[in-house]
Amino acid sequence: MSQEIYAAEPEATRREASEAESSRASRGWWDRNADEYQSDHGAFLGDGRFVWGPEGLDEAEAGLLGSASSLRGLDVLEIGAGAAQCSRWLAAQGARPVALDLSHRQLQHALRIGGSDVPAVRLVEADAGMLPFRDGSFDLACSAYGAVPFVADPVQVFREVHRVLRPGGRWVFSVTHPVRWAFPDEPGPEGLSVAASYFDRTPYVEQDERGDAVYVEHHRTLGDRVRDVVAGGFRLVDLVEPEWPAWNHQEWGGWSPLRGSLIPGTAIFVCERA
Repeated sequence: MSQEIYAAEPEATRREASEAESSRASRGWWDRNADEYQSDHGAFLGDGRFVWGPEGLDEAEAGLLGSASSLRGLDVLEIGAGAAQCSRWLAAQGARPVALDLSHRQLQHALRIGGSDVPAVRLVEADAGMLPFRDGSFDLACSAYGAVPFVADPVQVFREVHRVLRPGGRWVFSVTHPVRWAFPDEPGPEGLSVAASYFDRTPYVEQDERGDAVYVEHHRTLGDRVRDVVAGGFRLVDLVEPEWPAWNHQEWGGWSPLRGSLIPGTAIFVCERA
């Protein structure tokens, strides 16, 4: 009689996690879950659409990187690009994007989606804290929920972005809105009551039976994020908190129309290289 062996479910906890442990966990998690992620969310993200978060705010409408016409001919770095949907939109506007991600499997999906009928996007597998580019290589940098929430030292990432941007270059990134950390990650009414301290910066960690992290997400308060931006050498130009639109009926993890109509789910930081 055959015996099936099932992997134990990861244990969710709050504990410290180093930069190295966080990086290993992120690479492994995204490599394992890229297929499911693209299957579940690929239709919403589109093959060549630039979406800033689960609310569905589209860069074509928001213009946080500048007007679409102003992107033509610019060198743009997308960090935590996943399957490079945002980079393909940038390429369609005439920009020269580079899509960087830690996960090899995510970049394989970028190759799968890309084709001869869309502008070419350069793909790079690397860590956001050690960007493999020369100083002043890019005019713009962007990240839609990529890398920043998962690193233990966001200032290191921002300093690297600062290094590879040209003077006056814009850096725009979106993350889970910090206030969300005080609430359970549930889309229904149970997710509307405060369950933890907003000021507790202890990372959220999922770990295996040996205690090794398999998923890590780091919490920073809104003030922390602003100070990190400044410490990275940037000037904060705008902080965008998208409202949940009436057309969007989907649930995405803890994001939902119910919660989105009451509390912010995404924060987008628009920064310029000082």
